[in-house]
Amino acid sequence: MLRDVSCGELRAKDNGRNVTIAGWVRKIRDHGEIIFIDLWDRYGITQIVFSPEDGALKERAKKLGLEWVIKVGGEVRKRPEEMVNPDIATGEIEVKATTLEVLNAAEVPPFVVQENLTAEKELRLKYRYLELRRSLALKGFILRHKLMQSAREFLNENNFLEVETPILAKSTPEGARDFLVSSRMNPGKFYSLAQSPQLYKQILMIAGFDRYYQFARCFRDEDMRGDRQLEHTQIDIEMAYPECEDIYELCEGLMSSMLEKGIGEKPSVPFPRMTYKEAMERYGTDKPDLRNPLVLNDYTKIAKSGNFGIFNQCEVTRGINIKRLFTRKEIGELEEVVKKAGAKGLLYIMNDGGKFRAPFEKYFENISGFGVKEGETLLLVSGKEKEVLVSLGVLRCELGNRYNLLDEGWRFLWVTDFPLFEWDEEENRWAPVHHIFTQAIGDLRNIENDPGSVLGKLYDLVLNGVELGSGSIRNHNPDVQRRLLNVIGMTDEEADEKFGFLLTALSYGAPPHGGIALGFDRICRLLAGLSSITEVITFPKTLTGAGLMEESPSVVPKKDLKELKLEGLEE
Repeated sequence: MLRDVSCGELRAKDNGRNVTIAGWVRKIRDHGEIIFIDLWDRYGITQIVFSPEDGALKERAKKLGLEWVIKVGGEVRKRPEEMVNPDIATGEIEVKATTLEVLNAAEVPPFVVQENLTAEKELRLKYRYLELRRSLALKGFILRHKLMQSAREFLNENNFLEVETPILAKSTPEGARDFLVSSRMNPGKFYSLAQSPQLYKQILMIAGFDRYYQFARCFRDEDMRGDRQLEHTQIDIEMAYPECEDIYELCEGLMSSMLEKGIGEKPSVPFPRMTYKEAMERYGTDKPDLRNPLVLNDYTKIAKSGNFGIFNQCEVTRGINIKRLFTRKEIGELEEVVKKAGAKGLLYIMNDGGKFRAPFEKYFENISGFGVKEGETLLLVSGKEKEVLVSLGVLRCELGNRYNLLDEGWRFLWVTDFPLFEWDEEENRWAPVHHIFTQAIGDLRNIENDPGSVLGKLYDLVLNGVELGSGSIRNHNPDVQRRLLNVIGMTDEEADEKFGFLLTALSYGAPPHGGIALGFDRICRLLAGLSSITEVITFPKTLTGAGLMEESPSVVPKKDLKELKLEGLEE
């Protein structure tokens, strides 16, 4: 037997027990007469003692190195009271070694494997298996496992079927670039790695599955950041005959179950709801963090009551009132924040002990009309409405984080009633806000003449300022679906080429249906209290899309390109 106990299970009650234990050598402390070794595995750390009475065994222990894999036989004994380690679960005991076997020696590691690593991120990713060999790293993956199992249990109990859909799919326009896969059996043609199971899960509703879910792997060739990777996992959910309320209730139950079983907390339900319009006007973002008490207010009317040119020439003036006085340096730093977000600049009014300070004070007879109270500062941005709202939304987040304004806890929010379409300046055409398969709110009489005025049965689930997922009630009428595709500039012929299989399926009695896709990696990252989804993904890519450990992507041999009829693509 290689082991009969793990490194995390022995306790004082096991005193006197003979055990066989195996793991990695995490720490070696050679005190001359006696050698202590910390033996580690996924379950914890056990201290191994090599005593002076067995000189040969102790000499062999001296040759051990860090991260060697060893097997030890020995007797469990209670530590002296003054030697108890309260920081580890096995801190009351140690194992006095009587046998030692090296199962595998290790090279000197490129960095010391310890809970708080200081090695550069690139080095850690290259030797990812060493970085993961830590309890702190494993905690995120243990939580991920619990959350996945609790989600499955909840959805199974609610009569959902877990179904897998293809990863090799047809290339369809879904917002991001596709990863293309050449087909050897169909030279010159390509599969696309599915960006999402969207069309497949809709077709499963047409097929009569009624309730579906899967933990779907999704692939998107887009620039990466902390919460985005080239491949990620979604909890995809679809159901027949729902209204928005059905989706809300289901997801609230799902999230409550995941939090309760994953971290022992239960959120308040139902989650609050807010329209897209209200979210943008009040918080400057469609994913507001409700832990932040700051809000945006409209100062356009009072701003235009004076003779200040910037205020009078701009479409709107909005601002954030915060109970704090700022230095010139701080104002300059905050101005850079709004400029990076698209604003032209930042103005302010401070009430310092009843005395107002503002760069435009002389243009107003009574600047107190802005309502700034003593000890407060009003930060103002003027310009076009959208750029003002967005830049103030970024500023709101910066203020909340910089000055520790965020409350504790889990603040969920449904953001609803998004527009179906928005104008794409670069493409010079209408584009779907979420996706083109969404049912409109009300009738479609204005859809061709004024697409931007039509709202959709669209909803996002937000947690602490992070969008967990998006969903909608889908359009199930093939004629209406063609009209929606026409709005974004797609002819009937192009619609048939790209989405013909869906339009055909819709024509065979599609039930009303809808669902949501929740970013599982983001959920795990948030609940684990981590800063990036890369910490809950086993082998993440760098920001440039490189897999440093396995050295991907890599050059393909010429013979493989030739077999795929892709000659000429080699270097």
